[in-house]
Amino acid sequence: MRHPAGLPAPLALLDRTLVMGIVNVTPDSFSDGGKFFSPEQAIAHALMLVEQGADLVDVGGESTRPGAAEVDSDEELHRVLPVVTALVGQGVPVSVDTRHAVVAHKCLDAGAAVINDVSGGLGDAGMYATLATKTAPYILMHNRSLGASDDQLANYDDVLSEVVAELQSRIEAARASGIAADAIVIDPGLGFAKKAHHNWSLLEPDALKAINSLGFPVLLGASRKRFLGTHPDGSSRPIDSMQARDELTVEITARAVDAGIWAVRVHEVAANAELVRSLG
Repeated sequence: MRHPAGLPAPLALLDRTLVMGIVNVTPDSFSDGGKFFSPEQAIAHALMLVEQGADLVDVGGESTRPGAAEVDSDEELHRVLPVVTALVGQGVPVSVDTRHAVVAHKCLDAGAAVINDVSGGLGDAGMYATLATKTAPYILMHNRSLGASDDQLANYDDVLSEVVAELQSRIEAARASGIAADAIVIDPGLGFAKKAHHNWSLLEPDALKAINSLGFPVLLGASRKRFLGTHPDGSSRPIDSMQARDELTVEITARAVDAGIWAVRVHEVAANAELVRSLG
């Protein structure tokens, strides 16, 4: 397994796909907004995910669902920094889901291990410069806008080749700003400026292997996203529940493991952790 430089030693020694558990410290995330909004709730949830088999947890303080209100960096820090500090103090590897450079900087100083930027550097002009001064892995996601599921921007002649080209452009910008190439993780951005069939196309085995062949570790985040309520042709599934989406997520994790994907980002950790360990 190819790991990014700067990943903590216990994780970097694992020779399999990692499981990243989602901890939303938000009132309005699409699947669990408000459930873990207090620091105490978020910390307890994160520890439960680790107990269930999460290798690291991804702590976020701003919802990226369509129509969600933007959160400024001060409020985001108020939400996530106590959680990050407490988890680091208990030895939990923490990724921080943020598009704000100041949040990334302060959370890394508090001991966070990874920065997960859903804007791919488009959300804050200072993000690349901040990460260039650090040694932590930087997850750079494909995104054409700051909002998720922006159908106006979901125009592709060939979704795989265009996503790859746009990721390569952002990688070049990140490297030009001083971020080390071996610290970069890429994410194809499922659910962001993509229609349902685009997402399913990116999840085809050959597409996953093509993305994974770019020379960077890959994070895949399909969990509970809207497109899971559809078939690959875009038609609606007769049953679309969180349980059904969680079951589909496990199937996608199996594809990810087969393609050699670095990590999967999931809400329901136990089933995915069991799968990745069984597949090795």
